Amino acid sequence: MNVIISGPKGKMGKLIVKIANEMNELNIVGALAPNGRDYIGKDVGLASGIGVETGAIVVDDLQSIINKTDVIIDYTTPESSMDIMEKALKYKKAVVCGTTGFSEKQHNRIIEISKNIPVICAANTSMVVNLIYKLLKISAETIGNMSDIEIIEMHDRYKKDAPSGTSKEMGEIIAKSLGKNLDDIAVFGRNGEGARKEGTIGYHSLRAGDISSSHTVMFGLMGERLEITHHAHNWECFANGACKAALFLEGKAPGLYTIKEVLGL
Repeated sequence: MNVIISGPKGKMGKLIVKIANEMNELNIVGALAPNGRDYIGKDVGLASGIGVETGAIVVDDLQSIINKTDVIIDYTTPESSMDIMEKALKYKKAVVCGTTGFSEKQHNRIIEISKNIPVICAANTSMVVNLIYKLLKISAETIGNMSDIEIIEMHDRYKKDAPSGTSKEMGEIIAKSLGKNLDDIAVFGRNGEGARKEGTIGYHSLRAGDISSSHTVMFGLMGERLEITHHAHNWECFANGACKAALFLEGKAPGLYTIKEVLGL
């Protein structure tokens, strides 16, 4: 399956290049970088820093190579991702998008695009995180109404959106299990607000150093608490999931697919 990878020098992009190059099922046919980068025209493997030539080059014009590919893997910015989505729609190419921080308008546009091409838009492509989603649903259905629920997430100092896309998905799963809308019950940080408001979900975002990713959901009861936590020691688990997602889309009809379907969860 032929693949184009966007942002080959990014923290996710370079890992996706490494893993895709090691997989017999995937063939890298090019990579997309922002205009003016000094590695435009270089081999994707050398530009990404994996030290192996792939035979494909980095370009700053997606349309110049898009006909070579079956799927585009994209972990960049909301603005860049939307441009990639629009071009994928024009050329009828599948997309795996791990970008977070989309606005409601952008998310609605992705839904419209997915009616014409196969798309996976996932805040988190880790198998373990997606297993945790199932545990959260069970926990919320069982003890959610009697718990004080808090979500604590930690990422590196460079992450731009807060709270994280993964923590938003966690909150949405919990809220839906409780028959509520997350927007109605989410509280983002606290500062001199007095006692905790019953029935809310608290969010706390930490940004420091090179923390890869850490999410904890706490169900606090009187006398005891349940904590469900995931720590990513590096981003390779997410890159693995992204490559599996690309393979999953081969031959798929248009639609907005989920990582749960990719991983069989």
